[in-house]
Amino acid sequence: MKHVIDNIINLLKWPVAIYALLILPAFVQSLSHFSFFNLKYMALVGGFIFFFIFYGSMDKDVKGNMSIVGHELIHALFALLTFHKVTSLKASDDNTSGSMSFEGKGNWLIVIAPYFFPLLGIATMIVMSNFIDMAQIPTSPNPKLIFNGIIGFFLGYHVEIVTSQINEKQTDLPKAGYSFCAMFLPSANLWMIGSMLAFNSKGWAGVDRYQDLISSLNSRNYNVATSFLSNLF
Repeated sequence: MKHVIDNIINLLKWPVAIYALLILPAFVQSLSHFSFFNLKYMALVGGFIFFFIFYGSMDKDVKGNMSIVGHELIHALFALLTFHKVTSLKASDDNTSGSMSFEGKGNWLIVIAPYFFPLLGIATMIVMSNFIDMAQIPTSPNPKLIFNGIIGFFLGYHVEIVTSQINEKQTDLPKAGYSFCAMFLPSANLWMIGSMLAFNSKGWAGVDRYQDLISSLNSRNYNVATSFLSNLF
């Protein structure tokens, strides 16, 4: 089964990259549709800033382990999601790198997942949705705004993992291909971040509305582009 899934995912690699590049303007445009000037987003920004204060107070080795473990766990998750048995997961002795091994050939999604997927952020959203309706958080000061701050905290964690793991020692990016990464990762990250922002405001209903917004913006951009090309030629 895993071999079939790997072949399908690898076959879709460049079509996905091209689509991600074409839809990038819609993700950028979508940011202007968020109403950031309310307490929910102030709490999110507070949580985001608090993460970096918290992270900055840590020992260097703890920072390294925090980034590496999160990175490797995401590799492991996508290996499991594509039916690969994970055989090992560890950090190096000097806390500068980590490794994750699995059975089978693998696919580009396993390789590139830590560079766009906010594991703890998504996990927090799933857990929170079982305890609180984000859409019903009032706009007046309320202890429930702490939940918005938690989302911001893990958004900061995602940003830290992605940025800290993009360096000359990293083997994942050349393995996936720099051209592919340049085409795919900007849209993939904006998609994940936009979904977290939408959840922060309206819960899963907000995430659904965000996906509809992206689809609408992309269709509009397509119509504008085709009209421009028609008039040009």
